[in-house]
Amino acid sequence: MTSRLRRAIENREFVVTAEVAPPKGGDPMKMLQMAKILGDRVHGINVTDGSRAVMRMSSIAASTILLQNGIEPIFQMACRDRNVIGLQADLLGAQALGLRNVLALTGDPVKAGDHPKAKAVFDLESVRLLKLISKLNGGQDFNDKKLPDGPLALFPGGAVDPQLKSWYAIESRFARKVEAGAQFFQSQMITDFNRLEEFMTRVASQYDAPVFAGIFLLKSAKNAQFINRCVPGAQIPDAIIERLAQAENPLEEGMKIAAEQVKIAKNLCQGVHMMAVKKEDLIPQILDLAGVSIQNQIKPMLV
Repeated sequence: MTSRLRRAIENREFVVTAEVAPPKGGDPMKMLQMAKILGDRVHGINVTDGSRAVMRMSSIAASTILLQNGIEPIFQMACRDRNVIGLQADLLGAQALGLRNVLALTGDPVKAGDHPKAKAVFDLESVRLLKLISKLNGGQDFNDKKLPDGPLALFPGGAVDPQLKSWYAIESRFARKVEAGAQFFQSQMITDFNRLEEFMTRVASQYDAPVFAGIFLLKSAKNAQFINRCVPGAQIPDAIIERLAQAENPLEEGMKIAAEQVKIAKNLCQGVHMMAVKKEDLIPQILDLAGVSIQNQIKPMLV
């Protein structure tokens, strides 16, 4: 099975991905409704894996539900909650269920979430998880033993934060992830597009791995201030906060800002990764404002 995300990347198309959260309960209908709205406007939908260390439905289970409904998922896998046995078991299971796209993550600290007394595992972190996926794709397990029932065919990606203060840390981490097998990168929320341009020129241009800029829908000035206060590394400029504060309809203004950012990113990167927490249904409108339409590019998954 070849994923449409992989085909789009290999064909050098402008790629759009978006993010949805799995349900906090057993009913996936709300998630599925949001995903169906996005389905023909994106090349893949990320399903988060315990983002911010908040308990939700398994990313693999939720991703399988999307796949069964004709929507291409990108399942996230965080190292926080599984040892190396559990990580491999879930990766093998994902392959058997037909999932292909995976975003390898270290995972947010347990203390940040809704179960602060839970035990964190962290047998691996994102770079070593990418290496593990490459091993499994090559037909070997963590211990270099042959997989008797065949290799995997996963398409792995990694996360990147171009706004880290240390260029050495950015360059080193990016290079290690490429070497470990990352085929694409989705960035954290971008608030400094000059920094993104410098990152693309200074770091990403040295490697054949596409970067999708993280575009976040800001709903109000209060929302932007909360993000600056609570999200590590976020530095939403005062000018944007003031623009939201003065707007008659802050949400509409936030959509316009996101669309403007998509246009900037389109000149710098191979794609964008759209994030609109609890407002995912507005992503198609943002893409329309930005003049981004990919319906004609998207073809059914090849089985």
